Amino acid sequence: MKIDVNWERCEGHGQCEAAAPDVFSLDDDGELHFAYDNRKIPEGEAMAARSAIGACPVAALREVQ
Repeated sequence: MKIDVNWERCEGHGQCEAAAPDVFSLDDDGELHFAYDNRKIPEGEAMAARSAIGACPVAALREVQ
């Protein structure tokens, strides 16, 4: 699976980090870091990544083919 991050929409709430800490993280300034930008997410992280998509309060994440 791959995830598309809408960087302009992200407000740094951190719900994605809480759901999938090996996939998403926020730095000290509240900026999002996505460990798999433009890469396929490993199967072992897919369930957590999908939870992160659903947890985002501003819908900044979406699964893409």
